[in-house]
Amino acid sequence: MNKIEELKAERDGLDVRKEIETFAQQGWEAIPDGDIERLKWYGIFFRKHTPGFFMMRIRIPNGIASADQVRTLAQISHQFGRGLMDITTRQQLQLRWIRIDHIPEILGRLQDAGLTSLQTGMDTIRNVVGCPVAGIGRDELLDASPIVYQFTSMFVGNRVFTNLPRKFNVTITGCTLNCTHAESQDLGLTPATREIDGRLVAGFNVRVGGKMGSGGYRIASPLDLFVQPDEAPDICALIAMIYRDHGPREARTLARLAFLLDAWGVERFRQELEQRAGRSLQRAGSDARKAQSADHIGIYRQKEDGLNYVGLVVPVGRISADQLLELARLAEQYGRGELRFTIGQNVIIPYISDKQLGDFLTEPLLQTFRYDPDEITKGLVTCTGIDHCNLALIDTKARALEVVQALRTKLPNVQPITVHWSGCPAGCGNHQAANIGLQGTRTRIDGQVVEAVHIFVGGRSGPKPQVGQMIMADVPCSQLAHVMEGLVQFYPRKRLA
Repeated sequence: MNKIEELKAERDGLDVRKEIETFAQQGWEAIPDGDIERLKWYGIFFRKHTPGFFMMRIRIPNGIASADQVRTLAQISHQFGRGLMDITTRQQLQLRWIRIDHIPEILGRLQDAGLTSLQTGMDTIRNVVGCPVAGIGRDELLDASPIVYQFTSMFVGNRVFTNLPRKFNVTITGCTLNCTHAESQDLGLTPATREIDGRLVAGFNVRVGGKMGSGGYRIASPLDLFVQPDEAPDICALIAMIYRDHGPREARTLARLAFLLDAWGVERFRQELEQRAGRSLQRAGSDARKAQSADHIGIYRQKEDGLNYVGLVVPVGRISADQLLELARLAEQYGRGELRFTIGQNVIIPYISDKQLGDFLTEPLLQTFRYDPDEITKGLVTCTGIDHCNLALIDTKARALEVVQALRTKLPNVQPITVHWSGCPAGCGNHQAANIGLQGTRTRIDGQVVEAVHIFVGGRSGPKPQVGQMIMADVPCSQLAHVMEGLVQFYPRKRLA
């Protein structure tokens, strides 16, 4: 067994909870290496780049949070961190600069606010993502957020799901505008319809085995399966358990569900699922998704007359505690005290009435978090980068902002475009699913090792997904703005797309 499998065989990751108070008293240097890993089951990550400090990842199912919840996170960041947080590509928030001696109190405050960091790391089912305007958007076949919540309640804190071969990413969405990268997920439920007993039923088609990371972007395989909303949580759980019981565990780089699908094939996997379900399952229905994708940035009418949601861009997903507090105030003053985070690392404030919309748009924070950004900033996504990640090879966030600033001055009228940065081959920025993807690396120039990127183009998800292809390697970051100017200016010519 590899070291992580040996660690899990010793005891379950959830068992570390009773040790956290001891670690808080003894200090971070006294934490055994094995428990440094186990803390990740509680969403607590030690960072070598910031010795003595931890990151905490907070689970926010479907990206929907109350103003009180985000206010709690802002207050924790102010009191125990340095007032800086990151919105992730899984609709979560990451707290930074946290000391181990404060974590017991933080966990208690999270629980009081109805939040948890549980199982946001290591070999578990990660935060289940969904359309950030579920239930209010006019482009959805059905509201899938109740299914996200039900499925989440089945596995969080449940040891049945805490020893998977590797992480397990899930999206459940009823949105027809392809806003959650379903093809890159281990398990993706997307909107579909099927005639059953003479009536047209709205539900989901199912895909499995998508991934980023080691080996690159693998597009999820259709399982030729239609599930109705009431059966969806149980089917999701059964698929996760098949992966738990049969997924490869020898090498960490070959342990994702994708590799089990490659070994078994789709039909065998489907047969195993039917056997566990104890019944025949419906074949796939008609895909209800449209050809285009959406990021939900801007001003949009909601289903309910007289109400609007406004999507705001948070550049590179980095947000201060003060800004988060201000967003909570705006959500309460103009909406219904609710915020929604997107996989593009942005934020949406819903339920703004027509009468209040004008006043909302004049709020000072909207000069920083714009609803009408330039296209380059709008389509920008970055992973954490080297300042806080043990794996990253470059400073993604600072580099991305530098390049965007340079391009904005030279290219004022760019067509809609997505540019995603990943600091290493792990692909947390989903770079191979973007129009232009940048993967961090290092190269040598005049005997000096410098930050660089590999450049990919043509990636996309949706009904016709495509893996981004590398067209340039080892481009020094110091020259990247110049190189990107040509790519962005002429995108989407056919040779790029």
